[in-house]
Amino acid sequence: MPRIESDLNRFRQIVRGRVREELKKHLGHTELFGKQGGRVVSIPIPHLDLPHFTHDTGGKGVGQGDGAGDGSGQGAGDQPGAHILEAEFSVEELAKMLGEALELPRIRPKGDDELASRGGRYTGITTSGPESLRHFKRSYRQALRRLIVAGTYDPTNPKVSLVRSDRRYRTWKPRSLPKANAAILYAMDVSGSMGDEQKEIVRTESFWLDAWIRAHYQGVRTVYIVHDAAAKEVDRDAFFRIRESGGTVISSCYELAARIVEERFPAQEWNLYFFHFTDGENYSRQDSDRSADIVADKLLPALNLFGYGQVEALGTRGDFYDVLRTRFDADERVALSRLPDRDAVVDSIKSFLGKGL
Repeated sequence: MPRIESDLNRFRQIVRGRVREELKKHLGHTELFGKQGGRVVSIPIPHLDLPHFTHDTGGKGVGQGDGAGDGSGQGAGDQPGAHILEAEFSVEELAKMLGEALELPRIRPKGDDELASRGGRYTGITTSGPESLRHFKRSYRQALRRLIVAGTYDPTNPKVSLVRSDRRYRTWKPRSLPKANAAILYAMDVSGSMGDEQKEIVRTESFWLDAWIRAHYQGVRTVYIVHDAAAKEVDRDAFFRIRESGGTVISSCYELAARIVEERFPAQEWNLYFFHFTDGENYSRQDSDRSADIVADKLLPALNLFGYGQVEALGTRGDFYDVLRTRFDADERVALSRLPDRDAVVDSIKSFLGKGL
């Protein structure tokens, strides 16, 4: 059994190592992700397979008795099947991998970072507890160990039955949490010049930005703003789906963001992050200058970081990036990036998060 456990742990490390190696190459591609649910992400990894036990619930299994039909739906193939393992990672694990892959410095929260509350996770194992917390794999592993040691395990009939001493249960392990809170404001241009490809780039990058920032704070609030000629607050689903056909007035977005920060997130109590994605095509140079004034006078005094990503559609190259670069090139709270395609996501993430703010 020690050899089996050692091999299993080694296999898990291989899986994580494979994801870590591939992560940087695929950061800009949503194909990396399988299912996302809650705080767990399943990542498909081709060509890796893990043998596993089947748990007998005690009833009749599927497939007993005579089968019906001739099974002629599809003929037998002559090629080996593709083995794909879906490895589950918490968002915290992915954030750690992101930091290692891009060599990101840890965020330095501003304000009070004293330990104020205790959280935790069910990561411990004990021999007693409620059935709702029973760890099935650990329990069956213990039963298998017992049978092998006793010499009663029959590999030709590998059925494992539990006794009371085999059962293992998850236990709560507390951990200290920092007091500092954070809010992230995402803003995106949804005018007609921002297509589906550009929005997909924004969706991918915002996932990684969110994961990294959340790894450093106890509580994180998110706000989503869309704008064309006018700006409005929406929920996350609408943020990535909505499409408008009007022009672009960037100052409307910054005015709304400044108002939200002032009303909901006092700078002395919150670590604030604002990320704006647009193709850089603004209504006028006058509005671009006005937008830069709003950033300087209303947003930057409250923000840890202002990130601007110019997602350039084919044939477009707006000049708002140059307006911001000229105005804020020496300000470390401002991070600018160009995103002509998905491959630029890695550099954009490093530009936004590489300052440790």
